[in-house]
Amino acid sequence: MKDEKNAEELVSKMVTQYKYVEERPWGKFENLLEEDYCKVKRITVKPGQRLSYQYHDERNEVWTIVQGIATVTLDDKEYTFKEHSVVSIPEGMKHRVQNKGKEDLIFIEVQTGDYFGEDDIVRLEDDYEREG
Repeated sequence: MKDEKNAEELVSKMVTQYKYVEERPWGKFENLLEEDYCKVKRITVKPGQRLSYQYHDERNEVWTIVQGIATVTLDDKEYTFKEHSVVSIPEGMKHRVQNKGKEDLIFIEVQTGDYFGEDDIVRLEDDYEREG
């Protein structure tokens, strides 16, 4: 019984520590933390690439730029953010990030709200012809 409990705890720790990485045409994202109250990702955007112009119905996002320069569109206005900058994106705000630089752009995204699924992406424009 004790060994079974120890095995369950070990598996739980391993699953919690597992980092899910998903490759995308523009780069990749890595789930660092996924809880009921938030989701945290490390997002890497390749040089010359950008994510879809989108919004979310059920979550807010805060991006912290940790490497590179981010060209961010927020409700049709373009801004430039350097390393150590923080971008706040409330629920429903249209947004996009682009890497116009020569090195990878890396930022940490913290999602808060009611739902964190990838199907809460409403794409308005997409360079890769994805729907949603």
